[in-house]
Amino acid sequence: MSRIFSDWLKTFRNSINSYSYYIDFKKVYRQAENIKLEINLLNSLVGSREIEEDFEKLLRKYPECLKAIPFLLAVRQNKIFCQDEKGATSFRFDQETQSIQQYKYFMKKTGLFDLLQNHIISSLYDYVTGVEVGLDSNGRKNRGGHQMEDLVESYIKKTGHEYYKEMELKAIEEKWKISLSSISADGTTTKRFDFVVKTPEKTFGIETNFYASAGSKLNETARSYKMIAQESKNIEGFSFVWVTDGAGWFKARHNLEETFNVLENLYNIKDMEDGAFKKLFS
Repeated sequence: MSRIFSDWLKTFRNSINSYSYYIDFKKVYRQAENIKLEINLLNSLVGSREIEEDFEKLLRKYPECLKAIPFLLAVRQNKIFCQDEKGATSFRFDQETQSIQQYKYFMKKTGLFDLLQNHIISSLYDYVTGVEVGLDSNGRKNRGGHQMEDLVESYIKKTGHEYYKEMELKAIEEKWKISLSSISADGTTTKRFDFVVKTPEKTFGIETNFYASAGSKLNETARSYKMIAQESKNIEGFSFVWVTDGAGWFKARHNLEETFNVLENLYNIKDMEDGAFKKLFS
């Protein structure tokens, strides 16, 4: 039964965000735990009436507490550069390279003394955990970029077939003695498939992506994969597969439709849910 492009496009998803997409709490807790001792040392300064003196005493006895200071400013690096009318300093927190007076000046000017002294917080460990949550939210873009690949891989795994990730054409040719010169322009271009699935009868090169929003890249991708689809049709024992989805295609539907008309193995998430891979690889 032939598929109708407009009906197929209607099943595309606006988002594929998983439950773990928003915050990686395991990472958050791990980061906070790594500096728990140093954080607890600094926590002794909370509410101090003589915070500069108490900080100096703490630093003389436990210089390792410096390690936790960047985390209080949501900075992951051990070096922090600061300047004002008195000059510029590159502070180190993995080792004591500045004088205690300089570190005191840093704490005062950045507002950390005020934070600790005036009970704006009650637990530095809780505060750092919150900071780590904020920092981890910046990693959503990277997690989002891998979500579609992870989703496709989960459906490949369910088929039980042998598969490989990020495999180059040359490696495929050498491993299974398949000539892919028509795809690689006689070996002059480098191409790597996101996944390669090997069944007793065939080798499948799979590309996957998800586009939540429109852009010129979608049309370029569709044209490129249309070309691969056409060039790979006559390769014995090999099939090209493209899995894509996302609301971005609603505004780039024409190029996608052109590829849809020439590439039999073009799927979206709904197709995988309906067992497309099991049928394809069987």
